[in-house]
Amino acid sequence: MTRQLALLGSAICLVLSAGTAGAVELPTRKAGLWEMKMVRSGGPMPEMTMQHCTDETTDKEMSTAASPMAKEICSKQDIQKTATGYVTDSVCSVAGVTVQGHAEITGDFNSAYTVKSTSHAEGGKAGAHDTTMTIEAKWLGACKADQKPGDMIMPGGMKMNIKDMEKLNGLLPKQQPK
Repeated sequence: MTRQLALLGSAICLVLSAGTAGAVELPTRKAGLWEMKMVRSGGPMPEMTMQHCTDETTDKEMSTAASPMAKEICSKQDIQKTATGYVTDSVCSVAGVTVQGHAEITGDFNSAYTVKSTSHAEGGKAGAHDTTMTIEAKWLGACKADQKPGDMIMPGGMKMNIKDMEKLNGLLPKQQPK
């Protein structure tokens, strides 16, 4: 479970950097149930597949909710539109760990998209290390009857709602004054 949460943390950092950039914004995903398969290298983390029920409002709220958290922990958050999609670059620090991230995002946000990211972390117990992660997302159709927008179903059936992200902000270690 700790490994799954660490991988989710990496994905959330990507969302923080992508959702809070300046004038360029990622498109809103098609409403419905999305399956996201995450494959990470650079450690013993297994492949993880989760589902996310979303709608237009939820996707926009995710960016808005992440923005204050990202402003606190990220010194750099850039996103650029490219000929094939989007590129994001970020530098974020939390609990003595600084992560420099780069992601390339391609796809149509209606049926599928792919995020290929690399990161370099320094500090903390793990020391310096590099990670590569690929997220392959595909639209499955309408959300299930027992799901509401924002619901994420993690491996093992753990369910959380991304709209509770503000509550997660209170769990982050406080930054030391610079």
